Amino acid sequence: MITAKIGQGGKYVFDRIVKAFAHNRVSPNILTGIGLLINLVGAYFFAFGYFRWAGLAIVVAAIFDLTDGPVARLSHRVTPFGGFLDSVLDRYSDLLLLTGLLVYYSRGNRFWYVVLVAVAMIGAIMTSYTRARAENVISSCKVGFLERPERIVLLIIGALFNRIAPVLWVIVVFSNLTVFHRIIHTHRETQRQTKEA
Repeated sequence: MITAKIGQGGKYVFDRIVKAFAHNRVSPNILTGIGLLINLVGAYFFAFGYFRWAGLAIVVAAIFDLTDGPVARLSHRVTPFGGFLDSVLDRYSDLLLLTGLLVYYSRGNRFWYVVLVAVAMIGAIMTSYTRARAENVISSCKVGFLERPERIVLLIIGALFNRIAPVLWVIVVFSNLTVFHRIIHTHRETQRQTKEA
């Protein structure tokens, strides 16, 4: 009951924000750009060890990341370029945040954590790339455990509760498992298409 009330309250606030942006004719592409800039601030906080501030920055950035699509739909400004720009800037945001952590661990001469962040970066990018590439040859490739929303939630939790190292391990393991899952799924689908042809 309480969780339902919280969910309803959150949806109400979210809908009000979306309507306010749409009513004021705020460009969805501008919202996407603002999200990137706030994540850049989050990366700076990560680089200098201000993890809780980084977490708060990511939360604020997420408001813009989550509203650009609904605002575009509500204001009838959905465009192919908008979807493309959103995807590209999301990748930049992901890499900027992880680069902030890369700088933080490099400054502390923590070699294995630098490696851990680097592998997390590989997993984050390859998760998106495998889906994009797979959907050139099959209709859909949404399988897997860990996509961008889950990664962002994990980074927020890790930053706010100062548990970044465990979060990085989760991202490394499950993002790369997602990549392998998508490879297997795409292989099965292409084999099926070949048999049906």
